[in-house]
Amino acid sequence: MVQRLLVLGSTGSVGDSVLDVVARHPASLMVYGLSAHRRIDKLYQQCRQFRPAIAVVSEPQHAIELQAHLLAADVPTQVLCGVEALCSAASAPDADTVVAAIVGAAGLLPTLSAAQAGKKILLANKEALVMSGAVFIETAANAGAVVIPLDSEHNAIFQCLQGCQGMLEGVERLILTASGGPFRNRPADSLADVTPDQACAHPNWSMGRKISVDCATMMNKGLEIIEAHWLFNLPASRIQALIHPQSVVHSMVVFRDQSVMAQLGNPDMRMPVAHALAYPQRMESGVEPLDLTRFDGLTFEHPDVERFPCLGLALQVLADGARASAALSAANEVAVEAFLGRRIRFTHISQVVEQTLQEIDVPTQSDLEAVLALDHQARRLAREHVRLCGLSR
Repeated sequence: MVQRLLVLGSTGSVGDSVLDVVARHPASLMVYGLSAHRRIDKLYQQCRQFRPAIAVVSEPQHAIELQAHLLAADVPTQVLCGVEALCSAASAPDADTVVAAIVGAAGLLPTLSAAQAGKKILLANKEALVMSGAVFIETAANAGAVVIPLDSEHNAIFQCLQGCQGMLEGVERLILTASGGPFRNRPADSLADVTPDQACAHPNWSMGRKISVDCATMMNKGLEIIEAHWLFNLPASRIQALIHPQSVVHSMVVFRDQSVMAQLGNPDMRMPVAHALAYPQRMESGVEPLDLTRFDGLTFEHPDVERFPCLGLALQVLADGARASAALSAANEVAVEAFLGRRIRFTHISQVVEQTLQEIDVPTQSDLEAVLALDHQARRLAREHVRLCGLSR
């Protein structure tokens, strides 16, 4: 049976990995739809290769431009535009599987629409869980949606727990691994001077610029711990992070009898993608075989929250009940965008997030309306703190 995919965020690094795996399995995988924000030229090339029924973009002028190019190339793809079109595509009966790979809060509503429609969701969008974990998990459960994480760490835990579903009481803790990013050994007093290109030069993974900066600050690991809390229904006290520079062990599960289950592989997103697409079976991914003999050793160390204050902020938000996690995510998005635009320093990112968290009004409700209001409030405060940081450069 052919699996029909809607790939939200197809022009990003996760989208690249998904489409690479799809191209290897034309008999069992096909592309129903693709979406992109600004990279219209790349989306055009993807449409030419996979000939989806629909493509969704953010801006009307991009839709007009893309549709004209596709018509000229005799590609029968209908181009749609806007958030409503994304949500409609995510819930359409023509899509069996929705790959949620849009970066940032923009991915929340279409991912929720897929959950409401009971889809198989390959989840790479952090915000669906970080912003609205309780809402998303409840929605997916009520609609019978199947959620399989695509992040390498969460997918690793998902694999380690296969055969243990319904037996989480036997799990003592989850260990998410982190490479430590490009600044793991750099003197902390020099971090104020790093450039966006340096922050995006991840030692092991090829990713988009926003996620690369999040890895450099270790905010990414903090957000992943919040995700793990919702995905696997464990409290913050039973989820930890360890720095593992080789990025071979993607995460581990420690069981009550002190058995430790780990998932290993080369750092290549096609591996979790292939697992999620084929689940509960397996398929070829294109990933190079892992040769453990080429490593001098596999090492692990505890992260330094003084060097990586963003990690500490995320852990505190989760310890406080995760009610402010939407604000954490929103303030971080604003700060990272400002850093990539060279309007603030690298070390200002954590300052903007911390100051925003200190000033927000944390809602007592956790419904979608409250989440979106908190996101809006946090972005407004974060932009003001970005402005003040920029003045103090």
